[in-house]
This record gives sequence, structure tokens and C-alpha cells, in this order.
Amino acid sequence: MTESVSAEIPVSAGSRPRHVAIIMDGNNRWAKARRLSGVSGHKAGVKAVRSVVETCAREGVEVLTLFAFSSENWRRPAEEVSALMRLFLFALEREVKKLHRNDICLRIIGDRTAFSANLQEQMARAEELTCDNTRMTLVIAANYGGHWDITQATRKVAEKVRTGELAPSDITDDLIQQHLSIGDLPMPDLMIRTAGEQRISNFMLWHLAYTELYFSPVYWPDFREQEMSQALQAYAGRKRRFGQTDDQIAGVSSEQ
Repeated sequence: MTESVSAEIPVSAGSRPRHVAIIMDGNNRWAKARRLSGVSGHKAGVKAVRSVVETCAREGVEVLTLFAFSSENWRRPAEEVSALMRLFLFALEREVKKLHRNDICLRIIGDRTAFSANLQEQMARAEELTCDNTRMTLVIAANYGGHWDITQATRKVAEKVRTGELAPSDITDDLIQQHLSIGDLPMPDLMIRTAGEQRISNFMLWHLAYTELYFSPVYWPDFREQEMSQALQAYAGRKRRFGQTDDQIAGVSSEQ
């Protein structure tokens, strides 16, 4: 459920999520409510991205993953998909230098083969420019799906078994995780979905096993600093158990 949290609750370093993942939903509905085109909604959504990136970087979030374009989004009207691709290219060209100036590393995950050669080249350039930045890692999931991610990881592991690099008995949860798109980054602590929908829509299926979920009724273009801060405050009030009892958690806390 969506949570109403007082703005007076501080987000302490110990209760801050290291990795926040967001399903940015509601661009089309935002535009429709204003009798605007769907493209206008997506353009407004870019402004929300800027605000949320700035807020997370300022709050000390280490990794921010944004679900920009799912593998299922190709089913949308051709003109909308084409406009999205143009907007993605424009945003990359315009925003990457700002990310670099702010010491933010950009990584893009998903199956890039469906994108134009020009867009793939811009993705590679943006990643190369920002690869040594350390303040925060911004992950953009584009043509991404959780099923795809698990499948591509499984193929890599299977190939290593085929060549003799690994034995079947070597396969563990950790090994598969290492072969996922962002297997070198911490798992998401907090997943946010905007616009009121309460499902994960094939997003980071492996990664979200123990993630705290937060659903906001706010359409993505209106999700800015205040809404992001409310989500972080809600997370600070959660008690993450990872299968343990309250007594076990209390015991661990008292030992620290």
C-alpha cells in the first residue's frame, strides 16, 4: 500500500537504502488527464528523472535503477515507440555530461540488439565517459525484462559448463547472481512503483526477493523530491527480517 509518512522523520545513514529501484509508471495517464500527447507525458517524465537522481545522490543512495523501457513495451503503438527512442537518444546526449560533472556512473542494462546502431553507440559512449565515477551508479533498464535477465545469465553459466570451465555441482544461487546484468552491485533494498499499480511487471525478478516494496499513487511526471523523500522515510520505518524473527533481529542489533 501507499504510505503517508511525516516529513519530520529523518532518514538516518543506517536506515538509508543502498540500492533503490523504480518502475516509472503513469506518463501516459498523466498526459491524458491534461489532454496532451503521450510523448508529452514521456518528456515530462524526463524532468522527474532529473529530480529523483539529484535527490538520491544527495541522500547518499549508492545505486538507483530506473525501469525506462521494458521488453514488453515494443507492443505499444509504433509511433509511440519511435518517439520514445528519439527521446531516449536526446536524453542520453543531453544528460550524460551533467551526470559526469556530478560524479555519477551510468550503466544501461537490457538487450541492446533491438536498438538502432546510433542509439547503441551513444549508450556505449555514455557508459565509457562515466565509468570511473563513484558518487552514485545510475542504472537504466532499457529493453529489459526479468525473464530475459535470468535467461541470459543461465545461458552464460550453461556455456561454461559445456566448455568444462564449471561443473554442474558448481552452480549456486550466488553464481547465477554474478551473471545477472548487475550482479556486481548490491541487491535493491527498496522498489518504488508510481501511478498506483501494485505489481512488479517482470522487473528484476531475481533481485527483488527480499526487497521492500513501496507503491505511490502519484504519476511519474509528478514524482519529485518530496515524493522521493517520503519513500525513503517510509523505508526507514520498515523492519527487514530476511526470514528471521523479531527476537533474532533484536539480538543482532544488540551485538552491534
